[in-house]
Amino acid sequence: MIVDDSMVARAVLSRMVETDGGFEIAAVAGTAEDAIEALGQVRVDVILLDLEMPGAGGLQSIPKILKAARGAQVLIVSNLADEGAEETVAALALGAADTMPKPGTGRFNGRFSEVLLSKLRALGHARGPENFRLAEEPRPERKAHGTPATPEMAREPLELVAIGASTGGIHALASLFEALPPKIGVPILVTQHLPAPFMTVFARQLATASGRPAMIADDGMRLSPDQIVIAPGDSHLNLDRTGDRLIVRLSRQKVISGCLPSVDPMLATAASVVGPGALGVILTGMGRDGNEGASRLVAAGGSILAQDEESSAVWGMPRAVVEAGLACGVLPPVKIARRIARRAEEALCR
Repeated sequence: MIVDDSMVARAVLSRMVETDGGFEIAAVAGTAEDAIEALGQVRVDVILLDLEMPGAGGLQSIPKILKAARGAQVLIVSNLADEGAEETVAALALGAADTMPKPGTGRFNGRFSEVLLSKLRALGHARGPENFRLAEEPRPERKAHGTPATPEMAREPLELVAIGASTGGIHALASLFEALPPKIGVPILVTQHLPAPFMTVFARQLATASGRPAMIADDGMRLSPDQIVIAPGDSHLNLDRTGDRLIVRLSRQKVISGCLPSVDPMLATAASVVGPGALGVILTGMGRDGNEGASRLVAAGGSILAQDEESSAVWGMPRAVVEAGLACGVLPPVKIARRIARRAEEALCR
């Protein structure tokens, strides 16, 4: 479904989507209200939603659209995705799976079309069992000996939680932090794939959702218990130790995933600096970022929790660590929060 008040935008987006035989335009709408009404009559997998429209507009209507959509994903395609960090991060926090800026007049072609179709392929399935599933990428064949054994959660005292996320991550993070007790006694690192201009707003959103301080990392920053430290949009968040204090080190080296910031350096340095006391979390996202770092963390005695497929916008990053046999639990964000809390409590009791 395409929801945009511009007839030209609806027509151009429709033509782009229909160039790929894997997609069909099920409906178009000029307002969020019309979209909600139409969703009562038609099932869709992905909704392309503009934020600037007459009536209630796209942003405030996201919860109602998601409820009416019965498992479909929402991809924001709007000028505000480029210009309005506040609105974009708010849309992601309300449940939109991903965003992309709408190009200027006459520029709906080339790279924009490629990126749009790529995002649609990643998001392209509703979560209802009767819907056609369009996988992010072909699933690898299982080896004859089956799925790797699931590792156990480490029993050492918890010293650090490090969370990585991409597509759909802001909503997943909000759910996780809302369910996490206000005091777990350790610092929390977050690497979320998001452009640098959006990070200040993102930090404010996390602080509100979690009820704890959330700040963008600076090189040399000391970590404190129950403080959230977020990777800047243009640097990797690495960990180091000075005496008995954990500190932040920022870097911009190229990594195998090509992401900046990347989850891999965060988990890899947590492995070398903290080892068994580190707990990594891989939330929803495209690709395999975090898999290499998770492997190093588990090898160092640490643990990994992964978001389950049902609650993920895109089960790419979590799937990679699950299929590599690295995750000691595969759960929705709320249950991940409970596992983190239980690990923290068990450490205090020993």
